[in-house]
Amino acid sequence: MFGISVVMDDSCVTVSQMKGLVREFCEERDWDQYHNPKDLAIGMVTESSELLDIFRFKSSEDIEAIMADPVRSAHVREELSDVLYFALRFAQMNGIDLYTELVRKIGIDGEKYPVEKSRGRNLKYDEL
Repeated sequence: MFGISVVMDDSCVTVSQMKGLVREFCEERDWDQYHNPKDLAIGMVTESSELLDIFRFKSSEDIEAIMADPVRSAHVREELSDVLYFALRFAQMNGIDLYTELVRKIGIDGEKYPVEKSRGRNLKYDEL
């Protein structure tokens, strides 16, 4: 599978390796020409919507059953992987270091959502 062992998992694969896997897959198919920021952003939203559709109008019990069922949870994993694929490809094509940006954004959100005001609450920052 594109030079990455199936016995590897999140604990031993880097974001850079995942970006490289996606890059290799796309370059073999000559897809760079189609992967501009707009179309990759559309892909992220489309795949996110497909993931969301699995859970639409489902109760907590229904969701637990979906995640416990091997076939239905495989569908969830596939759609989540599609979302990740587009995020990785967007970052790879546009020179974005995902870890750096995640740390930066968590810092911003930490200011918006101080622990003492937001712990155990799901309010938006301007409602705290």
